[in-house]
Amino acid sequence: MAISPGSDTDFSSQKSTFSESPRTKKFPLTEEEIFYTNCRAAYLTVFKSSLENIMSKDQLYLALQHAGRNPSQKTINKYWTPQTTKLNFDDFCIILRKEKPTSKAELLKSFQQLDVNDDGSILHTDLYKFLTKRGEKMTREEVNAIINLADVNADGKFDYIKFCKLYMTTNEQCLKTTLEKLEVDSKLSRQQFGSHIKGSPERDPSPVPKPSPRIIRKTDQETLSSKGDIRSSLLSTTRKFKTSVSFTITMDANSNRNSKLTEPNLMKDWQCIQSKGCFFLEEDGEIISHQYRMQIAQRSMVYLTIKPLNLSQVEGKPSPWLSVDTALYILKENESQANLQLMCFTELRNREVFGWTGELGPGIYWLIPSTTGCRLRKEVKPITEEAQLVYRDETGELFLTKEFRSALSNIFEVIDLDGNGHLSLEEYNFFELRTSGEKCDEDAWAVCRENFDTKKNELTRQGFMDLNLMEANDREGDPRDLWVTLHSMGYNKALELTAACPFVIDIYAEKCKPRIKAVHMEPCSGQLEKAICKSVLNKGEAKLMDGYENIIVHTYNCNTWITSVIENKSDDKVIIHINNELSKNCMNNRGLNIFAVEVAPKSTMVCQHVMPLNEQQEWVYYCIYSLIS
Repeated sequence: MAISPGSDTDFSSQKSTFSESPRTKKFPLTEEEIFYTNCRAAYLTVFKSSLENIMSKDQLYLALQHAGRNPSQKTINKYWTPQTTKLNFDDFCIILRKEKPTSKAELLKSFQQLDVNDDGSILHTDLYKFLTKRGEKMTREEVNAIINLADVNADGKFDYIKFCKLYMTTNEQCLKTTLEKLEVDSKLSRQQFGSHIKGSPERDPSPVPKPSPRIIRKTDQETLSSKGDIRSSLLSTTRKFKTSVSFTITMDANSNRNSKLTEPNLMKDWQCIQSKGCFFLEEDGEIISHQYRMQIAQRSMVYLTIKPLNLSQVEGKPSPWLSVDTALYILKENESQANLQLMCFTELRNREVFGWTGELGPGIYWLIPSTTGCRLRKEVKPITEEAQLVYRDETGELFLTKEFRSALSNIFEVIDLDGNGHLSLEEYNFFELRTSGEKCDEDAWAVCRENFDTKKNELTRQGFMDLNLMEANDREGDPRDLWVTLHSMGYNKALELTAACPFVIDIYAEKCKPRIKAVHMEPCSGQLEKAICKSVLNKGEAKLMDGYENIIVHTYNCNTWITSVIENKSDDKVIIHINNELSKNCMNNRGLNIFAVEVAPKSTMVCQHVMPLNEQQEWVYYCIYSLIS
């Protein structure tokens, strides 16, 4: 709804309209196209281009793993002989056609041959003999790594049914990760170079890989199905999981009472300031929010709180954002914005309020709001009826419906950051950037003041309503642009606020009046990710992966939620498989009980946040982290 100076007509909303270009017809992919896409996704996970060649056995092994295969050394040697110097993408596709993925049924059948009691498990002694004495032998260290996998071993037995499930889900996750990376890379390429396809058919046939003369003919003539060597598949599968570590935390019902937030004595005499803001849930699941700079003039005791903002709701409408967890990370600016030092975060709680009390020295501080994402997530319930936004009376005059006016009033409440009942240009521009990606300049704002109700150069609530009514009139009652605004602000088609969580920050200082200013709206990553990792490393419990002391899992329990961070001190990236299936009454921000994450070398990353589904009941966090080769 960017405002431009000029006539009333020119002054009307300039919000970007999403031109509805004809959609390309979508047809189901053929098996050949699915196969080719999977091949390409796996190849581009290892190489920058499909024109690059595989130059070593290690590269071949890695590419096959990303394609969901678990090749044994014997299989690798079939395709990489002493005469082989390189293989190309077409060679890779041919290998994948021959090396079918090991099925769950095949794995189970292999293990069942060793299951003397037919109870789904194998004694460690029997497993050790099988893996070290027959076929492609494993070393003692490799077998010990299997036996030490926490989620598939107990009481001297190897649970191969759980192991097969673990193997299948990990393979699926690896394939999903490679396909997602291919999609992201494709989108980035389109953004950088544009689409040059004109008048193309609805779908070009996928290229069919052609064999390269570099693959020896002996290999082409062999039938190399994994069914022919189940033991090799079993060995390569067990080698996939190197080691694991587990955490178990049992939390009582209403456990957050153990860390209750209390107000300082005589706080009513302290100076205070307030600012509002909002978390917004993007289509891809990313969360963005306002971020702030705070100035403290002299050393002082400070009390900071953050909580969801209570808005007036239409009767019968849910208020899901009120149950969303909120937190505030406080970082001190040292010399420059790039050099921020984590000071504290609001880990204490009193009902929906999260806070911190302590002493801060004079200086500039950054306040970065955070939510775990466990409760602010995409809704799955279908909307049966779209809300009406405008209507015409018997004279044909256009009006906003009561429900739409209520939603607009709440939006005004959210974007009025300082809570003075009016919108400054700076506050209005946060709204504009969120809904249209544009900003309103001083000249346009002057036109706004001339045409709509303002006080002290700021837009009133009534002025904001009239601005939206003008937009509806400019579109002759077509509500599509109005819905763009509503969706951007977190509303669904039923006018329910489900993809946003407005919040309010209160700051009290004993010896000086604090100042706070919203400076931008950014994803909850970057500086926030660093701050969360540092706080978990400082306060959490650390466990080293057995035999891999450079890979550490840190877990911090703040009573309201549990956060895990993975630290990779090694020079290589690692993939960690996470299994939450044995947790009880728990939910996590990823929405999956089983998933895998890739951790870059020399880095830390937030793995997951976990909260109780029902705070009134006991909840048990039981998570197993396994290192994948």
